[in-house]
Amino acid sequence: MIVKNIKIFNCLFLFVLYGLVSTKANFNVLKVDDRRELFVDNHLIEKLEGFARQSLNNPIPREIVFVSDKPWEGNGLNYVTVIKDSKNSYKMYYRGADYDRGVKSLHDQFYCLAVSKDGIKWRRPDLGLVEFKGSKANNIILTEKDPVLGYICHNFSPFIDLNPEASISEKYKAIGGGPLFPLVSADGILWKKATKKPIISQGAFDSQNLAFWDSVRREYRAYHREFRNGRDIMTETSPSFTDSWKKPVFLEYTPERGGELYTNQITPYFRAPHIFVGFPTRYEDRGLTPSTRHLPQWEYRQQRSKVSIREGTAVTEGLFMSSRDGNNFTVFQEAFIRPGLRAKDSWFYGDNYQNNGLVETKSSLAEDAPSELSMYLTEATLQNGKPAKLRRYSIRMDGFVSITAPMKGGKLTTKLIQFSGHKLSINYSSSARGGIRVGILGADGNYISGYEIENCPWIYGDSLNRIVEWTRSDGLSYKVSSLSDQGIKLVFELKDADLFSFKFIK
Repeated sequence: MIVKNIKIFNCLFLFVLYGLVSTKANFNVLKVDDRRELFVDNHLIEKLEGFARQSLNNPIPREIVFVSDKPWEGNGLNYVTVIKDSKNSYKMYYRGADYDRGVKSLHDQFYCLAVSKDGIKWRRPDLGLVEFKGSKANNIILTEKDPVLGYICHNFSPFIDLNPEASISEKYKAIGGGPLFPLVSADGILWKKATKKPIISQGAFDSQNLAFWDSVRREYRAYHREFRNGRDIMTETSPSFTDSWKKPVFLEYTPERGGELYTNQITPYFRAPHIFVGFPTRYEDRGLTPSTRHLPQWEYRQQRSKVSIREGTAVTEGLFMSSRDGNNFTVFQEAFIRPGLRAKDSWFYGDNYQNNGLVETKSSLAEDAPSELSMYLTEATLQNGKPAKLRRYSIRMDGFVSITAPMKGGKLTTKLIQFSGHKLSINYSSSARGGIRVGILGADGNYISGYEIENCPWIYGDSLNRIVEWTRSDGLSYKVSSLSDQGIKLVFELKDADLFSFKFIK
């Protein structure tokens, strides 16, 4: 009887222990459902083997798309926002300003609007709203002299409100000034203040500060500048655009901030809105060094330093970072966009400021190629007697970071995930000789029958949406729905290839 009770007790103990282990295992399963997942952080990466590594990819410089050479414009083009508001309609908001050696303003500041049908060729609409030197024949929407909105003209930053409960009359929203005021508009042209008091007051606002609707967390989120061991970024949230904003907190960074950060350009990535991507401007002032004298325009650099030392020694460039909660960011320490090889008007403070907004444009490669992402960066900023410019840069969809391996090969194994869907799609690129294979492991770490990596024919080519297949006795199969109710791990083997993202498709 005693032996029997001991056996029953042992069985119960093992049952409870198994339950605890199973619960813990399930707790560690990352649910990706049918979301698109990028490799912009280590969230899904369990291990990299062989020569596989995580690689930051640099955008390709394209054409100059805009020159701010109108009398009401000038060299102070910074703080640009680009919005795609319909299939063939783009809006660009930019500052009309001109400065002597980056400090003294030579005329009033304005905010102006340019429009485009493709995001490449831009024109200035004749709005007839604001007078400049006796004429309203211009594209100015805001003037520094306006008694109500003039306060906003240094750093006006608009967005389209994607909140489904937002009023049509307030489709466009913006923040600006310092402290930050909210503005609203029905058409993105005629603006008014939404409140009599600022909504965000704690910070240092002499930068492009921004806000947007977070559709995943169903709240408004803002990002603005403040100082913490140099230039840094704070964030705050609110269920309402016009009030109830929480106390701002500083962002936290992994592995570290990567330098002083000026503008932040953070936005939910529209193809994976649970992930925030950011394109901050890194402010780097190494002082007067032997190399400073070898940078472009040494004589002019000295002239700028006479009014402000940093105007001659500081340099700005683009970074890339990402977050899954809006507060904790993975920052790549290397430059996303370097100042570059231009021999004039480059390597100055104020250059390489990326616009707020990431827009989809037609491919630069061919008519039949898929759309790409475009971003716009300042050049020739704050150069006396010269207009500033905007150069377009492009990068493939999801292309910010990839898992890459040379021909010697490498593997990526994901953490335990749970998905929903019938097939697996990958965004990848390979050489003609290289490629990618995919295998699926169970929670026990062993390949699931039929999904061994050896059963996946090498995938080579270049595609944003390639369905993964495995060999069967009766042909090829892409079906994975039978695995959707369990924890699995994906194994990607790469040779001379890049993997940008994956997504399970329903």
